[in-house]
Amino acid sequence: MKIIFLSITLLCSVQIFGQDIQKDSITELDEIILTEDLAPKKATGITASSTISTKTFERFNPTDIPSAVNQISGVYILSGAINTNRITIRGVGARTLYGTDKLRMYFNGIPVTNGTNFSDIEAFDLENMGSLEVIKGPKGTAYGTNLGGAIILDTKSPKIDETQLFNTTNIGSYNMLKDNLSFTHSEKTFDLTFSYNHLETDGYRQNSRFERDGFLLTSNVTLSPKSSMGILMNYIDYTAGIASSINQTDLEEDPTRAAGNWLAAQGYEANKYLLTGLSHTYQFSEALKNTSSIFYTYTDHYEPRPFNILDEFTNGFGFRSQFEGNFDRAQYTFGAELYKDEYHWGTFENLYQDNNGNGSLQGDRLSQNTEFRRQFNAFATFMYDLTNGLSAQVGLNLNKTHYNFKDLFNQGSANTSATRNFDAILLPSLGLQYALRYGHLYANISRGFSNPSLEETLTPEGVINPDISQETGTNYEIGAQMTLLKNRFSFNAALYRMDINNLLVAQRVGEDQYIGTNAGETRHQGLEMDVKYIARLSNALSLAPYFSYTFNDHTFVDFVNEDNDYSGNPLTGVPKHRLNTGVDLQHANGLQLNLTHQYVDNIPLNDANTLSSDSFNVFNARLGYKTKLSNHFSLGVHAGINNVFDTTYAQSVLINATGFGGAQPRFFYPGNGRNYYAGVRLGYLF
Repeated sequence: MKIIFLSITLLCSVQIFGQDIQKDSITELDEIILTEDLAPKKATGITASSTISTKTFERFNPTDIPSAVNQISGVYILSGAINTNRITIRGVGARTLYGTDKLRMYFNGIPVTNGTNFSDIEAFDLENMGSLEVIKGPKGTAYGTNLGGAIILDTKSPKIDETQLFNTTNIGSYNMLKDNLSFTHSEKTFDLTFSYNHLETDGYRQNSRFERDGFLLTSNVTLSPKSSMGILMNYIDYTAGIASSINQTDLEEDPTRAAGNWLAAQGYEANKYLLTGLSHTYQFSEALKNTSSIFYTYTDHYEPRPFNILDEFTNGFGFRSQFEGNFDRAQYTFGAELYKDEYHWGTFENLYQDNNGNGSLQGDRLSQNTEFRRQFNAFATFMYDLTNGLSAQVGLNLNKTHYNFKDLFNQGSANTSATRNFDAILLPSLGLQYALRYGHLYANISRGFSNPSLEETLTPEGVINPDISQETGTNYEIGAQMTLLKNRFSFNAALYRMDINNLLVAQRVGEDQYIGTNAGETRHQGLEMDVKYIARLSNALSLAPYFSYTFNDHTFVDFVNEDNDYSGNPLTGVPKHRLNTGVDLQHANGLQLNLTHQYVDNIPLNDANTLSSDSFNVFNARLGYKTKLSNHFSLGVHAGINNVFDTTYAQSVLINATGFGGAQPRFFYPGNGRNYYAGVRLGYLF
């Protein structure tokens, strides 16, 4: 059966990230189009980007963000749990031990990356997403020039002149229950969306109970023919047990195990996250528009860990303003954004070993710190049509980063506070695009950077090290994007090379203590390919096969760390090959079958390349049905199987792990075993 399943998905060697019929009809198949290729993109001018939409999200379990995002070539989410994700783009970010950095993330146009470039995709509910757009590399001038690029999240837009109420309930393995209640209203000058979501699951592994509640509110009001205003509020409150990483023996014998010390401490994290923003759009004329927003974020995080208890909260605020205009044969964009946050954190003793098996118990304070972090970005792009088919675009981004650290626990000691004020850095970009009858060719050269986190700039004594530099790199890229056969066939391919200098390396100096150092240069080069096709088998039946392929040739060019020379080794934490394939079968009566497959090559686990994870194949299947019960009521039902063949694999890895006290190093976060889910969606049209 496994061979048959693999043959089906691999023989159907073309990819469609989101296929649908042109009309949302359940009684007939109209002209078939690649809907996600037609989704409006936020990347300015000729900047190439990749987008997935609701149709891709619906192929997977609604708790599974990584599988949906991993459909995009060049982008890979390593996921240790629902609350533990690390996004890498073209290998950038693979050396980050925990969390996602070295990219910018935006939610409905508002920057949600914090003051040290960390982003949390788990703060957003997949079912509320209308699209996710990825700009790979530093070429997206208007969305920062971070080496990894940018991720732009947008919520679903309500249908014009309709009022609807939907409720979607999912149940599944590991006592999973997820409910999403959504109300949308739209009229000529006003729209409103409100969604409430609840998720709970015991998880696949020990000590991995997860429970989350949240709501999303968006609204837009037309104030005049030229002016409109929008409001956004997103709130998430979740508690998640932490199973942590395990060693090779545990992965092979029982991947459901939690790490022994985390299990004994009953380690967990409790998070409250709030994002609120207000935006205003003004159309000065047909040739000039401005969109400006102000925003506030709040994060409250409490995490009992075996080695201590972390208690922290962050207040963040800022603004973003962007002008877009055109004249004659030119288009331009310019603007600025400022993000400031105040990060307060401290640690306490964890007395779990003296708590009679009842888990974590807070003891005496060990530290108390405050950090003030500020990032300012100014940007401008100018695109000009040189001929009827050839366009050129130049861009420039200016970044200024400032850190201020105060140790409030050791105020009587010397050097307990410090400031790091990075020099302003200018980052240019140049792009060319040549239009063809059914697509275009493009080329880009762009400069990017990544800041060290404030913690990476500290010495073991807690003093800022002024010798830590920003990572910088130059990206070279050529590509083609083609759409043929009346929008039924799409082919995208890109070749790139990026040289990164002043590579930031986290050196472990304790069980949970790391310091940063600049250790050399890496070269990131590779090939990305996305192919998608939709075929009409009959007037009522369509078949949509697809694939995305990523080839990574990433190496340490010059890398010496603690007297070890790793120059020439493949980059740690990055698989050389990745392949996603699948097929969607859709009938006009509302029945749809989705079969998906993911292959991930082995991943080097340490800089010496003496250890690596095993490659793996994972297969998923989902069957859904949608119908109208009346002019007002609609019904959707679906059921799915994840990891059909119950493969044991590492869904995430921790590079350069170290074993303490003679224990094996804990490199692996196991992926879930075979699991099931089913759901019902009820809708009412007022």
